[in-house]
Amino acid sequence: MRSRLAAPSARLALAAVAAVAVTATAAGTATATADSRSTTVRACATKDLSFKVSLKTQAGGYYLVTAKAKSGVTCYLEGVFPSASFGSSADTEVAPAEHAVSDRVTLSGSTAAYAGINPKTTNNDFGKEFDFLHLSVAGDETNAVTLPLPETALVDRPVATNWHADPADAVPFAN
Repeated sequence: MRSRLAAPSARLALAAVAAVAVTATAAGTATATADSRSTTVRACATKDLSFKVSLKTQAGGYYLVTAKAKSGVTCYLEGVFPSASFGSSADTEVAPAEHAVSDRVTLSGSTAAYAGINPKTTNNDFGKEFDFLHLSVAGDETNAVTLPLPETALVDRPVATNWHADPADAVPFAN
């Protein structure tokens, strides 16, 4: 008889220990989740970045855009092409040079992201000349910045690569 009475209390003790373990695990999971959310890196906005444009001669010539996070900012650029145009008309807006999304690039400190812009993809003498590039992070077009070009560009059907962590991946090869 005594063993029957002891069995329910042993089961209750086991249930209590299990409940404490489940509660502790749930609390640990909640804490880990909260901690990981607090360190989540956000998407970059145009105002978070400083940009530099340089002229490159590879692949027939293109502009390499270098983006760096401003001091104290950590953010990421999706692996899609930047929103850019040389003027205000639709025919000077860049089209994608790549057909797939690249890896996300996280920017902080001296880490940079690179995109290549080929201002002329046609094989003729036509086009419009421009001295400036209007650039923004895709989705943040209302906050575009205007960047001077190192030299005047003849623009006709421009294309841009996605943002990349390696400038060698940002060469917009003509098709």
